[in-house]
Amino acid sequence: MQELDPTDRRLIAELRSDGRAPMAQLASRIGISRATAEKRVARMVENGTILGFTVRARDETSSIRAVMMIEVAGRATSAVIRNLKEIPELHTLHTTNGGWDLIAELRADSLGDFDRVLREVRLIDGVLNSETSLLLSSA
Repeated sequence: MQELDPTDRRLIAELRSDGRAPMAQLASRIGISRATAEKRVARMVENGTILGFTVRARDETSSIRAVMMIEVAGRATSAVIRNLKEIPELHTLHTTNGGWDLIAELRADSLGDFDRVLREVRLIDGVLNSETSLLLSSA
């Protein structure tokens, strides 16, 4: 992966803020031409700096959010990750170091859904242990 210069970093920041903005608008915000912005984005996609584009939806105020730390048995991490990605209530999944192997952000519409997701995760072959903390408010 190629090292990013300040213009690349600003372009990525603008894409994170509004990935649907027209390229001309993104370019204007950072003071480069549309063609330059298009070439830079294409280069960053090609070299793997930008892995893809996604949609961020507004969180429902009634949704239940939590962070789950997961311990995985031996070399089962890849299989566990594949299974976890099939659970739609898991919005983000991170590998980590320390006592826990994975950290997942959960979002559920009800306590019943939340409980179901916890059971589904714990039933996945290779999951040894988990600890979940509800997110009560954001600062």
